[in-house]
Amino acid sequence: MTQIKLPIKSVSSDWANPTILGLSICGALLTSYLTLTHFAGGSPAFCTASGSGCDLILSSAYAKVFDLPLTLFGALTYLAIASLAAVPMFYQSPTKPKQEQLQVTCSFWLFLISTAGFLFSGYLMYLLAFVLSANQAKIIFCIYCIASAVIITSIWLCNLLGNKWQDWEKLIFAGFLVGVITLTSTAGVYASQSQVATISNTFPGGLALHLKNQGIKMYGAYWCPHCQEQKAMFGEASKQVPYVECAPGTPNSQAEVCQQKQITSYPTWEVKGKLIEGVQSLADLAQMSGFAAN
Repeated sequence: MTQIKLPIKSVSSDWANPTILGLSICGALLTSYLTLTHFAGGSPAFCTASGSGCDLILSSAYAKVFDLPLTLFGALTYLAIASLAAVPMFYQSPTKPKQEQLQVTCSFWLFLISTAGFLFSGYLMYLLAFVLSANQAKIIFCIYCIASAVIITSIWLCNLLGNKWQDWEKLIFAGFLVGVITLTSTAGVYASQSQVATISNTFPGGLALHLKNQGIKMYGAYWCPHCQEQKAMFGEASKQVPYVECAPGTPNSQAEVCQQKQITSYPTWEVKGKLIEGVQSLADLAQMSGFAAN
């Protein structure tokens, strides 16, 4: 069987692999924490000020891919990188050539994955600096976004500098292909979400996503004219409103939840454990939820 020759000669694994492993564990813990916080409906630490930079970013349409939090994919990426760095450290092949080949293979795949992560992180930094900040007419800052970008960049550099690459042309070509695939896929995914992203940068859209992110809910019924009036206030962002259907017999009915909450009037908003009946203005909802888009 012909062996595939990778563009790498030897690895300075005395410092590279342990450093990459440590960085990837930090990245996995960071993104896992944000993912769990998202599904729990809470706010991450240092991100409790509603309308602040990280609040706007983590609740924006750019923070999701296929309706899943981007941090979930980040956690999986960091875990894959950690595995590639750990295997040569903890698994010993019976012969030195096989051990070297294992190190070569893991380092090359680590280069491909970290390159994709590095470029994707760069694209997110571009969105942060030139899209989201521009829409808010001020520079917004997200400590978690910056930290993740620093971690993946450090991993990419450690792997690149911690190896003695034999054929730079092959390495650059492989990185170029990964870059094209990564950026093309990213552009395609976000293009399909562009309308949602545009809506989220308006006051009604940002408010709707903020309400959802804060675990605030609107209880109503499909036949309720006041519920339709309430949704209409959000305009194109009405689909982003965290709505709970209380009417039984409908496909998305959560009538049991409404009964448990003792909902007797529509619409009823649940804000921070309090039930507020009647149609609410967007300004009132923003004040009650602590949302302030500038």
